[in-house]
Amino acid sequence: MPQKVKSDEEINSANSVFLNLRFKKYMEKTKKRSIEIDQKLPFHSSGVEDAMEALSADLGGLSVGEAKKRQELYGKNLLPEKKRSNLFLLFFNQFRSFLILILFMAAFITFIANRMTDVYFILTVIFFNAIMGFIHEFRAEKAIQAIKRLEQRKAIVIRDRKEVEIGAEDVVPGDVLVLKEGNTICADGRIFQARDLRTSEASLTGESMPVEKMSETVDENAAIGDRMNMVWQGTNIVSGVGKALVTAIANQTELGKIAKSMVEMEKQSSLFRRKTDFLGKQMAGFAIFTSFVVFGFAYWVRNYDFEETLLLSIAFLVSSIPEGLPAIITIVLAIGANRMAKKNVIIREFGASEMMGAVSVILTDKTGTITRSILVVKKIFTGMGRDISVSGIGFQFKGGFFAGNKEIELEKNPVELKLISIAAFCNDAHLKGEDNQNKEVEIAGDPTEAAMFVIGEKAGIRDRSPFDRYEVIDEIPFKSEQKFRASLVKTENSNEVFVIGAPEKLLEMSRDYLTIDGPAPMDVEKQHEIQRKIHQWTGEALRVLGMGFKDVGDVTEISSNDINDLTWVGIVGIIDPPKKGVLESVQECKEAGIRVIMVTGDHKRTATAIAEQVGILNGSYPKEENGYPVSLTTTELNVNDDKFDEYLEHVNVFARMNPDIKLRIAERLQAKGVLIAMTGDGINDAPALKKAYVGVSMGIRGTEVAKDASQIILQDDNFSSIVNAVREGRIVFNNVRIYSYYMLTTTFAFVVAYIASFILGFPLILTAVQVLYVNLVTSGIMNIGLATEPGHKEIMKRPPLMKDEQILKSDVIPYIIIVSVVLGSLVLLTFQYYLPEGEKMARTGTFVMASMIQIFHLFNMRSTRSSLFEIGPFSNIWVNVTFSAAVILQLLVVKSPFFQKIMGFENFPVLDFFVIFGLGTLIVWIVEIYKYFKFGKSPKEK
Repeated sequence: MPQKVKSDEEINSANSVFLNLRFKKYMEKTKKRSIEIDQKLPFHSSGVEDAMEALSADLGGLSVGEAKKRQELYGKNLLPEKKRSNLFLLFFNQFRSFLILILFMAAFITFIANRMTDVYFILTVIFFNAIMGFIHEFRAEKAIQAIKRLEQRKAIVIRDRKEVEIGAEDVVPGDVLVLKEGNTICADGRIFQARDLRTSEASLTGESMPVEKMSETVDENAAIGDRMNMVWQGTNIVSGVGKALVTAIANQTELGKIAKSMVEMEKQSSLFRRKTDFLGKQMAGFAIFTSFVVFGFAYWVRNYDFEETLLLSIAFLVSSIPEGLPAIITIVLAIGANRMAKKNVIIREFGASEMMGAVSVILTDKTGTITRSILVVKKIFTGMGRDISVSGIGFQFKGGFFAGNKEIELEKNPVELKLISIAAFCNDAHLKGEDNQNKEVEIAGDPTEAAMFVIGEKAGIRDRSPFDRYEVIDEIPFKSEQKFRASLVKTENSNEVFVIGAPEKLLEMSRDYLTIDGPAPMDVEKQHEIQRKIHQWTGEALRVLGMGFKDVGDVTEISSNDINDLTWVGIVGIIDPPKKGVLESVQECKEAGIRVIMVTGDHKRTATAIAEQVGILNGSYPKEENGYPVSLTTTELNVNDDKFDEYLEHVNVFARMNPDIKLRIAERLQAKGVLIAMTGDGINDAPALKKAYVGVSMGIRGTEVAKDASQIILQDDNFSSIVNAVREGRIVFNNVRIYSYYMLTTTFAFVVAYIASFILGFPLILTAVQVLYVNLVTSGIMNIGLATEPGHKEIMKRPPLMKDEQILKSDVIPYIIIVSVVLGSLVLLTFQYYLPEGEKMARTGTFVMASMIQIFHLFNMRSTRSSLFEIGPFSNIWVNVTFSAAVILQLLVVKSPFFQKIMGFENFPVLDFFVIFGLGTLIVWIVEIYKYFKFGKSPKEK
């Protein structure tokens, strides 16, 4: 039977179906393989061919079409992030507070009492608080996003056998990454080609020194830091070049796994919010109690009219409820956050500014936080047997060379000049941008080689004769197994090999040493002299490198076998110096009762030496003779919890720390109720940052994960900024406290005055609207002044707050008594004095007196212990502005016919107004006398 011939359309249709089926099967197969890749295949212990097969990859790279298909399957190469808050929900969350609930209740009560002006006032306070909180949290998120945008988001890959630059989010599994010096790696990958490739993995593993990379397989059980044939997302290429197959992207990378766990981690509740909520409950309870007391005395004891008594009681309730507290807290936090921003501290969470003020322990990293994270040559020691110090800071080319206090002339010191020339020509670092002799510059290359480059520039080697004619014609890069680096340099008369490396290694390879008269034989005595100096410098946290050279005639190529029979020139001492101001900041922490603990991945000896330089191990800190070591490593902390806690109590330097031990330190301290601030910049720091009471990440070198895990970001990565944040945090808490003291003392004094007036049989000394005005308007204006109070010099001389310490303390009681006696006495005397002129005139005079006492009492509350004249009556301009505004407003209210009618005032004499103004100052003088006898001439907060 003849077969029916298919049309072209049918053939094309069939082919299309077939191709679609093949593509579908291919995608399913690839998807299954991806599960195997992500979860099972150990790329580091697998050969390159196995890796390529597993990834369906080719050393010539993916095609553009294949990359697009894989992106559809795997998605974008983006780290997981928490969903951004819905703007409506973010605004609504500002109302979730007990204080806000109290204010809504107060607004409802005043609405029932038909006091609409008060209703509007309270609602304004509520929405002002919500808007301020919303704006700050929104702006904080915007600041974080701005910092994230600074991260390098480009990658060089091979597509269709050509190098192309693409967005890092477009990298897919199987891509070939081109690795070049200075690049940030945007995915995990298996290296298949490496030439002198070294990466900085401090952000992931905590290893501060660059890691040498290779393409050979490693043991399957190797830790992440020991997988020398892998590169990791978020790390950086320090030197060399290479290529790698992308094995994981997004949340399948080691970085992504940590980021994902951080997104899922529960956020800790704010201790400050709990304290302010409790303060609100305390003051609300006090308000309810006082309103019942006033009602009881007025209605049942004095038999006042029920409606009038009810309105008066409601007035006391409304005026006593801390309706201004949420607004004041918001203002105080906003001012604190603004002050911190000016000091390079970004507040991510609104309450974090106060939280910093409560910490009693700071767990700080060393590199980049305490130190500058820049290696600098500080000392030179040659065969001439003398120490030469090198001046200058950081990557500045301005500096000199000193023997003792006298600067040496390099032209007259050929041995030192030879050593510096070796440093200048035996490195691969180079300048980025323009040369500037007075400012720090940016240098590309290995940190150690950058230090060599800088010392050469300080001496102006390349501009000196004959060095200006030197030329590097071959080199041997540094390798860990050979422990040196060498450059073949064309000099004046012949070619010389310049060598820099481990001093012990160079000593072994040296047959003589350089003197001013030429080479001299290297004897045992000279070797011992050099070894003693090396040991001394390493004990001072200096990294020591040896320098040597060899004349090789007209040789134009060198190998490792040629590096022998050297002429020893000398050693250099390199250090990562402490940042400016760190020593003073550590001392300030001690005075503030804050313990500083260094937790670093660096070497134990280096960490100890730096800790001594900045004062962490000085003074009262324990030494070995007390039975405890000065510092401990991860291995030495592999002990039970009891011994671990004992070490934590006595040791302040922890070196070679693994992420799990760092987290354990944070957890064990907090289990004992210690409030800690933890600094960190790496991915490995993120869990500890999240667990700490306050997590502080680095804005310059911090990873995205670390920033997301923290509440505070340092824009300058400086320990001193942490101490500034502690100071501002203490100011925030103190300002909330003095506000609450001010409210409590004046409200209680009013209640005492009213009860005393009932007992004495006086008529109502103030009406409900007058009570509301005094407490809501006068006090409200004054509170703004208190919210802006700067920290006084004693703020960092107090011990840290206890975890369970509430805002209201018993030290407010003397002020309650003093203000109650003064206000009660003067108010009652004023009322009695003006009563013969009528109740309206008596209430007007009483209103002025009560207001003036409250206004002047503001100056007392600027510090509960320091004298007003010690801190300066005019040192806070906003207090003086609010004081002046309140006085002018009082005069306007009692003299304006419009307000006289609303408030029920008589036309009060101006002279009497200023007499009462003078009497109001009595509250200041009496409190000053109390402070003098209680705390002495120079009181300090305890």
